[in-house]
Amino acid sequence: MGNRVAREDYEWVYTDQPHADRRKEILAKYPEIKSLMGPDRRLKWIVCTMVVIQFLAFYLVKDLDWKWVLFWTYSFGSCINHSMTLAIHEISHNTAFGNNKATWNRYFAMFANLPIGLPYSASFKRYHLDHHRYLGGDGVDVDIPTEFEGWFFCTRFRKLIWIILQPLFYAVRPLCINPKPISQLEVTNLVFQVAFNVLLYWMWGAKPVVYMLAGSMLGMGLHPISGHFIAEHYMFLKGYETYSYYGSLNLLTFNVGYHNEHHDFPSIPGRRLPMVKEIASEYYQDLPQYTSWVHVLYDFIMDDSLSPYCRIKRKLKGDVKQE
Repeated sequence: MGNRVAREDYEWVYTDQPHADRRKEILAKYPEIKSLMGPDRRLKWIVCTMVVIQFLAFYLVKDLDWKWVLFWTYSFGSCINHSMTLAIHEISHNTAFGNNKATWNRYFAMFANLPIGLPYSASFKRYHLDHHRYLGGDGVDVDIPTEFEGWFFCTRFRKLIWIILQPLFYAVRPLCINPKPISQLEVTNLVFQVAFNVLLYWMWGAKPVVYMLAGSMLGMGLHPISGHFIAEHYMFLKGYETYSYYGSLNLLTFNVGYHNEHHDFPSIPGRRLPMVKEIASEYYQDLPQYTSWVHVLYDFIMDDSLSPYCRIKRKLKGDVKQE
C-alpha cells in the first residue's frame, strides 16, 4: 500500500480537445442527430419523483435506530443523492425546459438540490460549462486535480483516501484553480438550501439531516457510482482523454457513462445518448470503454502507474470566455 506512483506531472498536450472536430464530422455524415437535441420532457417528472422519494425517506428514518439510519444512508440514500447530482448535471445543459427557458432550468436545479443538502447546483452550472468548452484547460477546467492532489495522493493508501474525500476536493478545487465572484443565483441557492435544512431539522430532528448530508458525502466518495468520476477523463491509456461506460449503472445516472457521446453532443439529453452511439457507431466502437465502475476504482487504487496526475492538460490559446 506504500508504493509510490512514478508520475510527477500531468500529460501535457498541444492539440485541441477531440470532441469539437468529431462533432462536426458526425453531423456532416449523420445530420439526423440534430433531431435528438432539445429538452427531455420526462426529465422534470423523474426528478420530481426522486425528490418525493427522498422526502418520504426523511420521514421514515426519523424514528429509526441510528444503526439503521446509517445502513439506509449508504445503501439507499447515497444512491439517490448521487443520482440527483447527475440530474442536476442534466439540468445544467438546459435539458429540463430547453434553452429558451434557462431561468426555469436554474431554479428547477435548486429544487433538485434540496434533498442533497449541500448547495451546489448554481456553482456547478458555471464551472461545468467551462469544463465542456475548455476540457483540460490549465487554470480553467476545475475537473483537473490540483498540483497538491497529484503530488500527495501517490500511494495506494493515499489514493483510497483521495477517493473517499472526493466531495471535499470537488468543493475546494474551484477556489484554488479558478475562483469566480459569487453570483446572485449562488446566493439564492445557498439561502434556499439552508432554509430547507433548518426546516427539515425543525420538523423531524437530526436523523433525516444526517441521512441527507451523509448520504451525499458517502455517495460521492467510496461508492460504486462514484467510479464515473475516475472513468470519465483519467488517462488509463496514453493519448485518450475521454472514456465511456456502457454498464447497467447508467440506468441510475442519466446515462452519464456515455461520456464520449455526451462531450461530443452536450445538448442531447442523456436518455438519447445511446441513440447517438447507435447511429454513429463506427466513431465509438473502437474507443476505449468500461463495463464496470467498481473495476475502475479498484484499478485506479491498485495500479501504481495511475494517480490524480493522470489527466490530459493543455494551455489555452486566445480569448477564454467563461461562465
